Amino acid sequence: AFQWLLKVQVGTQSISPLYWAIQSGNLAAAEAIIQDLLVFRADRERYYYGNDALFERHQDIINCLCREAPMLIPILLDGLIWRSPRTEKGLRRVNYYVK
Repeated sequence: AFQWLLKVQVGTQSISPLYWAIQSGNLAAAEAIIQDLLVFRADRERYYYGNDALFERHQDIINCLCREAPMLIPILLDGLIWRSPRTEKGLRRVNYYVK
């Protein structure tokens, strides 16, 4: 479901639209890709969340962002948090996805 954001076949080469955007300086596109990957989606059968696909394709995404686009680190980290819509006694359940 998320492969087209992470891997595109061009002739005999496979490129990452995310890394291409980062390396070419198109950080707005990279931000949009990260945000799109890390949105929870659902259909009648299951939930979809692109964090596993992101970390499978780009094990070094944190290092890459630190070197080439540190301003995108908060975008990535924010996308790795799920916040419950409900509060109980003033507290809100939060899950943080880290690989």
